[in-house]
Amino acid sequence: MEQLWKDTAKFHGHECPGLAIGFKAALAAREYFGISSTDDEDLVCISENDACGIDAIQYLLKCTVGKGNLLIKMRGKSAYNFFDRTKNRSIRLVLKDMNKDMTREEKQNYILNHDSNELFDYTEVRHQIPERARIFNNVNCSDCGEKLAEHFARIQDNKPVCLDCFTEYKRFD
Repeated sequence: MEQLWKDTAKFHGHECPGLAIGFKAALAAREYFGISSTDDEDLVCISENDACGIDAIQYLLKCTVGKGNLLIKMRGKSAYNFFDRTKNRSIRLVLKDMNKDMTREEKQNYILNHDSNELFDYTEVRHQIPERARIFNNVNCSDCGEKLAEHFARIQDNKPVCLDCFTEYKRFD
């Protein structure tokens, strides 16, 4: 376990409490689903933050944004939703409150040395399992000329434009 933590910290770049949270969440997901990791899209994580912990999830579970099995739904919560497509199971892990008076090092040690059941509330997942990643056709923006995936294009003056060139219609704030 100690070497796995060191390898995860090396991947991330340093040790920190945030990485420890993701480390323990990833280990909890492994245990819950009875897996070590996956190289395909069978395991999916929807993280509700973009903090250090998702690096541990990438490293330990092989969930990545590029493969489409790590999705970030910004809610500012230390919450991780895991789906195992092969077993049709899911779990939501939400970090419990901790003593706010701990130093950074004490917090990291507390997280690493406590059981996941003490660290997280295990609850029902609030999301539907995401569909597998799709490959979309590209279109050229009629304003800037850059290519973009067609599902991000907007129609303006009967031509496709990217979100950066699109002029949103707003009548009030």
